[in-house]
Order: sequence, then structure tokens, then C-alpha cells
Amino acid sequence: MHPTETTPLKSYSVPQSEAADHVLMMDRGDATVAVAKGLLARQIPVTISNEIEQASILVRETRPSVLVLGVDKDSVAELNLIKEAVIRNARVIVIGPADADFVAQRALAQGATDYVSRPVSFDSLWRVLGKALKQPLPATTSKTGPSRNADQDATTRLSKPASTSSLMRQVVDTVRKVGPTSATVLITGESGTGKEIVAQAIHEQSRRSDKPFIPVNCGAIAPQLIESELFGHEKGSFTGAVRDHRGLFERADGGTLFLDEITEMPMDLQVKLLRVLETSRFAKVGSGQEQNTDVRIIAAANRDPEQEVEEGRLRADLLYRLRVFPITLPPLRDRSGDVRLLACHFLEELNEIEQTTKEFTDEALDALEDYRWPGNLRELKNLVLRAHIMAGEIIDTADLPEEIFQHYAPVSNQGGQLSVRVGTSMAEVEKELIFATLSKCDGKKEKAARVLGVSVKTLYNRLREYEKEG
Repeated sequence: MHPTETTPLKSYSVPQSEAADHVLMMDRGDATVAVAKGLLARQIPVTISNEIEQASILVRETRPSVLVLGVDKDSVAELNLIKEAVIRNARVIVIGPADADFVAQRALAQGATDYVSRPVSFDSLWRVLGKALKQPLPATTSKTGPSRNADQDATTRLSKPASTSSLMRQVVDTVRKVGPTSATVLITGESGTGKEIVAQAIHEQSRRSDKPFIPVNCGAIAPQLIESELFGHEKGSFTGAVRDHRGLFERADGGTLFLDEITEMPMDLQVKLLRVLETSRFAKVGSGQEQNTDVRIIAAANRDPEQEVEEGRLRADLLYRLRVFPITLPPLRDRSGDVRLLACHFLEELNEIEQTTKEFTDEALDALEDYRWPGNLRELKNLVLRAHIMAGEIIDTADLPEEIFQHYAPVSNQGGQLSVRVGTSMAEVEKELIFATLSKCDGKKEKAARVLGVSVKTLYNRLREYEKEG
């Protein structure tokens, strides 16, 4: 059963026998109609409905493989339709408002595969739909241009699953703006917050996206070898140099070099790196001849760069040269509502790889949300992997490691307000208040100190104590 020609929005369709997939669309946007026509041109059946009752009948009778559903802030019936489609094994793409986190959260909780914020472009919807269909859709060229395509690819990966956290949405928006530029970027955040993912997204939407993206952990290379790794060396320049070696700057020419844990770089190398950043020239170890390099630098640190400068581990002039455009990633504990989404997303990835259908119970997800996640995304992903291995078809609280229940958050940060559990120590409350205030002040310590009513020195002393505690 298909909508008639008299419905407000015309129905486009072709016989189902001509293709394995069938797409049902319930949205009034111009991009939706354009995408529908593009699907029809490739003999993929499409139905566009304008009535919720009619769409519900179509879901039950035609069992579409993909439902594209437009929702608003006050949508109720539309959100119920998501569950109805998911029960029938449909993948659901929701198009909704960009300024309503609760709508995205409810849609994804009902089982939606993707949440695309308005205004939605043809390219972004086409690309998300291609991932949901059994057959990949060929790339298209639209009036938005190739740089816009790269932007949609990178930011879709960065924000998948769609985050309900306003902090992460700000990060995605920031990455979208800085990506196409040539600015040097410094990404800061705790270990495991996804700094390399952000760096990759910046690279992929830049004009260098077809050139190499080379990540290097400055703390994982022996100090005596890091200069050779960065700049290369000539045969015979030191013991063990049995052949010429191309360094990272040479291999990344035209592309992006991601210097992770930049604060771990030896001070003498920081001087040489600064000169390369200022002159775009370097010399291999053992060579007196300089060569040009065209490399965009993205650096990252899991420590406070300003404190590292104060304690003599990072040159101030290098920090200023790297921090042309700073991005701070929030820890997972501050991303309200995202733990549940991410846990289900990681589990879905494992289910696809292992051909399983395992699910979390609500109680297990509640326990994950209450945990503080000191290891952030990396820790959550590893925990989901362990639970997937150990559990049966249902992952319950008994399948979670013991540390989850030993570290329930005594203080939680929700919507800019702290909630304190009775029995929490004053020291823990003070620490969380400092972290929350710093986050609210965008990491600016002088401003945070004024808000807290303490001196900057006192604030620095507290942060040093917390670092020593791990």
C-alpha cells in the first residue's frame, strides 16, 4: 500500500521486486525529496508519506529496510513509530532540531540508528542513508562542493552516535569550522577522550585530505631516536644508521602530522620543532642541507600545557606557536547522557562483527552511567568488549566488572549543577566543584579562580595535588 497522489507531499515509488531495499520517508524537507529521486534513479523503491497513521500502516505492511523520519520538539507519535519500525528490523534515520538534545536522546533511546540535525543537506542525508542500506550509494556531486562532502564525512564519524551532550556538539561545530583552514591546532583533554579521532576529522575535511595523515606519540619514542623519527637521517650519521631514513615530516609532506603527547617531547627537540614551524624547513640528522616541508601540525596533550610551561617541561614559545586554535575535549563523565549511547553503539559494532544480537539491560546501562570513567572512551570500549565476551544474549549488571560498582560517582555534574550524595567527603566535593568550574570557564584558570573566590596560586596548588593523586 502506497500513499495516493492526493496527499500533501507526493509519493514516489517503484515496484519492490526491482530491488532488495525499500526506503520509507516521512519528512517534508527539500533534501528528502531530492534524495528520494536519487534513490529512484538507482531503482531503489522509495515511498514518501505525509501522515503518521499512513506511515504506521506502511511500516507494518511493507516492512521497509530504512525509515527516514522527521521529528519536532513536540513529536510523540513519530517517536513511537521508531520503535515500531525497529521491531520489524528497519534502520531508522531521524531528522530533527539541532537545539533540542532531549529529542535526539529520546529518538536514539527508541532505537534510531542516526540523528541528523536540521538544516540537513542532500549530501549529508545521502551519505547517512548509504550506510543504512544494504547496497552502498555512489558518491554524488552537489552544489555544496567537495569540501562540504569531506566535512560531512568527518563530523558524522566524530559525532556517531549522535551525542546528546552540548559540550560535544560544540566540539563538532568547532572542528567543522577549523578543518578547512590551515591553522595549527592544539587539542587538550584527558587520556582516552578521543584526541586522535578529532585530529583525523580535522584532516579529512581539509584541503589536505587526499594526502597522508600520520600520527606519532611523542612519549612512545626513545628520546635518542625521536629526532631521527621526526626529521630522518642519512646513512652512517650514527651507530646503527645503515641506510637513509625518511622522517615523519618528509613522509607527511602535503598532509597532516599529528603530534600526540607533545609535552613528552625533549626540550632540545622542542627548539628544533619550533624552527620547523616558523620556517617550514628542516635538516636530516647527519646532513647540513635543509629541505622544505609543507605539513599541517595538529598537537595534543593530556596535561595542562600552561602548567607544563610553568614547571619547565614545555617551552612557552612552542606552546604559543601550537595553540593557534585550541580545542578542549570534555571527559566522558561530563558528557551527560552519552555513556548509554556510546555503550550501545560499541555493542552494536561488536554484534555486527561477531554476528550476535546481545543487548544491555536497563540496570546495566544505569550502572555504566553512574561510573566516573577515568579512562574515558577507551575504558568504556574495552569494558563493552569484555562484557560481550563474558555474557550471554543479555548483558546484565552481573556481567560488569566489580570496579563499576566500587566507584559510583559521589558527585555528578548535570546541566551545570552538581549533585552530591550524602556521605561524600568535603575534599571530593571541592575537587568536583573545581573541575566543573574550570569546564564552565573553558579552562581559563584566572577566571575560574575568581568565580571560586580563591587565588590563582591556590587553584594551581589544588590541580597539582589532583595530578599527583592520578
